[in-house]
Amino acid sequence: MRVLESVTEPLIEINQIAYKYQGQDDRKALDDVSLKVFPNEWVALIGHNGSGKSTLAKTINGLILPDEGTITIKGKPLKEETIWDVRRTIGMVFQNPDNQFVGSTVEDDVAFGLENQGIPREDMLQRVSQALEQVRMSEFSTKEPARLSGGQKQRVAIAGVIALRPDVIILDEATSMLDPQGRREVIETIEKIKEEENLTVISITHDIDEAANASRVLVMKQGTIIKEGTPEAIFSEGDKLIEWGLDVPFPEKLKSALAKKGVTVPEGYLTEEGLVDWLWTSSLKK
Repeated sequence: MRVLESVTEPLIEINQIAYKYQGQDDRKALDDVSLKVFPNEWVALIGHNGSGKSTLAKTINGLILPDEGTITIKGKPLKEETIWDVRRTIGMVFQNPDNQFVGSTVEDDVAFGLENQGIPREDMLQRVSQALEQVRMSEFSTKEPARLSGGQKQRVAIAGVIALRPDVIILDEATSMLDPQGRREVIETIEKIKEEENLTVISITHDIDEAANASRVLVMKQGTIIKEGTPEAIFSEGDKLIEWGLDVPFPEKLKSALAKKGVTVPEGYLTEEGLVDWLWTSSLKK
């Protein structure tokens, strides 16, 4: 679902923010970044390591405050006095789920954030059960998190966030340490919950395939946003993706290889599913 700016107020509005880490040279980690995120969007921020993606995510969640510019969440300016209100609106899932676990069992871990918010026990138990069911981890509720696979751990981390019922989930390189199966499990889980709960998703990633799930993709380089568009528009840039420090999606690589062999290929971007359909249809015509 893509939301039109003309009919919807932004959930998150970032206006000309800048940030520089102490002890660094004159280069800013974020430099004049402006961005609007609308309800029920999936926005992917992609770029090479050090491009500013994770720093931007931390400013949105109030983990760091920008040196310049403003951030507004649900119409409320982000500052020291409002950080805890903002964190009730925005949940964050990090790269390494082991760093987020605090409970001795899966259900204890999911309940941890609710306990900190003083949620009544009956309500808390219901939320924990519902969250684990949503990520398909109910049968592991009494297991130790350390005994889970990487994909299962990350799904539990997601359950801990959605139990808090935020409006926004930020995935900060949340699939980068997973194998392909674990990555698919996490993305499918997020897609399902997004539609069920009308969540807004911000995905910080260098994984082109993960970014393909977004409704809008922003490319970051040296602390600035240098390109914005649909996945189809961004991934059709071909060699420019390599210049930006990114990989070319597999369908584009295959199209390029076929074109070099004289095969006429579609001009627009194709997903892997779209590529299979095109190859199948083309073979039937021969």
